Amino acid sequence: MQVRGEISNFRRHSSGHLYFSLKDEKSLLSCVCFRNAASSLDFDPQEGQQVVAFGHVNVYEPQGKYQLMVITMQPDGLGELHQRFEALKARLAAEGLFAPERKRPLPRFPRSIALCTSPTGAAVRDMINILSRRFPLARLYLVPTIVQGAAAPASILASLDRAAQAGVDVILLGRGGGSLEDLWAFNEEAVARAIFACPIPVVSAVGHETDVSISDLVADLRAPTPSAAAELVVPDQTELLSHLSALESRARSALQDLARQRGLRLARLEQNPLFTRPEALLAPWLQRVDEAGERGTANLTQRLERAAAVLQRLEASLRALDPREVLQRGYALVQRTRDGALVNRVALAPAGEDLTIAVSDGTVPARVSGEKQGRLF
Repeated sequence: MQVRGEISNFRRHSSGHLYFSLKDEKSLLSCVCFRNAASSLDFDPQEGQQVVAFGHVNVYEPQGKYQLMVITMQPDGLGELHQRFEALKARLAAEGLFAPERKRPLPRFPRSIALCTSPTGAAVRDMINILSRRFPLARLYLVPTIVQGAAAPASILASLDRAAQAGVDVILLGRGGGSLEDLWAFNEEAVARAIFACPIPVVSAVGHETDVSISDLVADLRAPTPSAAAELVVPDQTELLSHLSALESRARSALQDLARQRGLRLARLEQNPLFTRPEALLAPWLQRVDEAGERGTANLTQRLERAAAVLQRLEASLRALDPREVLQRGYALVQRTRDGALVNRVALAPAGEDLTIAVSDGTVPARVSGEKQGRLF
């Protein structure tokens, strides 16, 4: 038989089998495509894809339900939701909302984390358990959020705003897996723009690893699952303690090595003659000081002797120029009595001029009485 519909709840098992549903606006049919048939498909089935499947209906007894065992399948165009997803994705990408350069790094050691998710789902329990175990120092704020249905987009916007006002360091936004319809709130444009405008770094963890939402693309970090998000936003205290222990060991070893090196250096210094026999090091210098002192004294004595000889010569020269020494040799000094002027020319002693004649042992008064005489020599 032939069935046309949109792929929903698509899951590729590790065995290679494909499990999904085909739906239209009125009905939903479970389908299975076993590995042999799946390997012969000439396209890669995706969530939301419109297909035409060929096979036969059987009953899956453990669950008591009808299912279509697909033998072959071919694309029949994209489903409406998938088309909306691709259109919004292209438009937001063109606006730069997915640009890697605008994504903010997460804090290395967050002090507070907001969990914007359903308070009753398995996802929140997993996140709380992992965060508490890995990094109990971080405070957790649960912001109850509707994550599915018509009210979900408005609830997500309100939760992001509450988390931002609380001043947390990072926001985890997410939920567990589901169909494309279940996850559609995270593909709404308003939600994408709210994440983009949020002042706090946002980690998006929506569905399973194969589910990719618009929220994942616009968030600062995309985690494949809520559990993985919890592991990505905090460090592991066990690893931190191990790292600190290793650093402590390295520091202790380095200090011990430094102390040992300093001890060896000190031991070498203790053997230095400067400390063992300081007088032996000082003796040559003391001797040099004595020799320098002797040379200085001898040099100063020579200089003083030369200076004394010069003074003696100067004294002799001055003595030779002393008028009293000249008078001792029989010469006389003649001065006019009236003004003490030295008479060294005949014209200075006219007739009748009173003179004073100085000799070696005193003065003799005299008066010029005769006429002037010419030169004696």
